[in-house]
Amino acid sequence: MPRKPLRSIAGRTLLHRTIAMARAAIGARDGVALTVATDDDEIADHVRAVGCEAVMTDSAIATGSGRALAAALAQDVVPQFIVNLQGDSPFQPTGALGAVIAALEAGAPVATPVIALDWRALDALRDHKTRSPFSGTTCARAPDGRALWFSKNIIPAIRGEDALRASQPRSPVWRHVGLYGYALDALRAFEAAPPTVLEELEGLEQLRLLELGIPVMTVPVDPPSFDSSGIDTEADITRVEALIALHGDPTPPL
Repeated sequence: MPRKPLRSIAGRTLLHRTIAMARAAIGARDGVALTVATDDDEIADHVRAVGCEAVMTDSAIATGSGRALAAALAQDVVPQFIVNLQGDSPFQPTGALGAVIAALEAGAPVATPVIALDWRALDALRDHKTRSPFSGTTCARAPDGRALWFSKNIIPAIRGEDALRASQPRSPVWRHVGLYGYALDALRAFEAAPPTVLEELEGLEQLRLLELGIPVMTVPVDPPSFDSSGIDTEADITRVEALIALHGDPTPPL
């Protein structure tokens, strides 16, 4: 999607919505700087026009996490923790940012939110992937919350699904939310390592962390008011605009 951050969704740009959501999530929390990292002058101008700081980063940086590190290192005081909120994920669950920060403060080198899907939500995700197979990411996690794998496929495969549906309201599938928190050293290690084959095949940068042996702690959060996936396709914009028309606009004012 050319110029994706500047695309309009129900009258507000995608990036404008992400900035507004981030500001609301930060609230009155002290010691937090909100910065948009970009390599595009038009995007930087738009960010500043809505009253947010923009940092220009090297266009050779290949991932959002690498761009977040560059923005963090450009600050007058380099932060202990860096939260990388992806610019194309403006509809985050309430409390996701706080949950990620809490996990970092408890010692997790990397933390990211996940949502438990009930059967209806799993059916909706399966239907969505018939049209947009690379939109939406799922996560397999250990009982202690450590991420075992992330995929653009729906994981795990489910044997005996009919029996499970009859016995429990929740499916075994967790949907990943596009928000990452890093301790500074973990993010430095990520950026110092080359992309991995599996990372490039799936198009998921967090797989590099798992292949490096860096634990990723997943934190369960409640679903947002509606769809929490990123905006990747024209169909995603159409779907979100229909949800806004039906349920109202969840994006707070700036």
